[in-house]
Amino acid sequence: MGAYIFRRLLLIVPTLIGIMILNFALIQFVPGGPIEQILANIEGEGDAFQTISGGGDVGGGSIGGDDLYQGARGLPPDFIADLEKQFGFDKPPLTRFLNMMWDYLRFDFGESYFRSVGVIDLVIEKMPVSITLGLWSTLIAYMISIPLGIRKAVHDGSRFDTWTSGAIIIAYAIPGFLFAIMLLVLFAGGSYWKVFPLRGLTSNNFDDLTMIGKVADYLWHIALPVLASTIASFATLTLLTKNSFLDEIKKQYVVTAKAKGLSESRVLYGHVFRNAMLIVIASFPALFVGVFFGGSLIIETLFSLDGLGRLGFEAVVERDYPVMFGTLYSFGLLALLVGILSDMMYVFIDPRIDFEGRDS
Repeated sequence: MGAYIFRRLLLIVPTLIGIMILNFALIQFVPGGPIEQILANIEGEGDAFQTISGGGDVGGGSIGGDDLYQGARGLPPDFIADLEKQFGFDKPPLTRFLNMMWDYLRFDFGESYFRSVGVIDLVIEKMPVSITLGLWSTLIAYMISIPLGIRKAVHDGSRFDTWTSGAIIIAYAIPGFLFAIMLLVLFAGGSYWKVFPLRGLTSNNFDDLTMIGKVADYLWHIALPVLASTIASFATLTLLTKNSFLDEIKKQYVVTAKAKGLSESRVLYGHVFRNAMLIVIASFPALFVGVFFGGSLIIETLFSLDGLGRLGFEAVVERDYPVMFGTLYSFGLLALLVGILSDMMYVFIDPRIDFEGRDS
């Protein structure tokens, strides 16, 4: 197993470099970079100022005489050149990419172009929302899906299996944002009941509450967004659990165990459970990271939550390259490491799995 992990760790380097090269190259062809964003804002402010001040004529004279605000008639080339130098765009793309990767190897992601905050500090600031949605959504999905999937497998073809399958398919077909809107309308003061708050993770008086009050306030705020983000993963995980148990129940060792007189529960939880849950449990790290870092932009927007989903969207819109590439590098690295962790969990749950023997 050690040799396999070492090889996987070595593969992280070219894989991560390939991801960064591909995204960096695509960005070079996208119009409207950060310099263009700044120039458009400056020129827009200049035009607005001129409109408000009547074209700059106050009391029969222009504001500042010949030094009229440059945004209204084009910015000087020297100013644009200084901006390009400040952001590093005066260098060739290859040089910029190599400098960026050298900084990223030292985990120096720089500062946001438009927030004057370090990328790491910005991610840490937004992380509580993503931790809340990712962790609770994953845990609730597992707590509901595993028992439900087991029961569906045991009672395969029964009325219970039929109507729960119908409910699961409907839940999977409903988009998360539509379900979130329905929850807001029904339970957040939309048109019916105001049971849950409309926005945020905590109340304004959160710091003044007792410990029990803080926990209750936190759970009260996250109930609706977590429920909305759980609906799709819950349906997928339930069917995965059911199919996995069905495959194991039909195998010969289960028939042999029943022939020896073992009870149904002993066979199910003593023999079938460990083998059937292999793929479900081992996929936990990947599922959690997917929900955690994928973020749900629409759900965060609907519930006024400032998490990594909105951060990524705003970085793309604003062409905030340090945030875009910094988060891409760090999350890509983490996703590759989680892939190795998932393989290790397979071996931990079932020592019969031998990745080294498979590779040889």
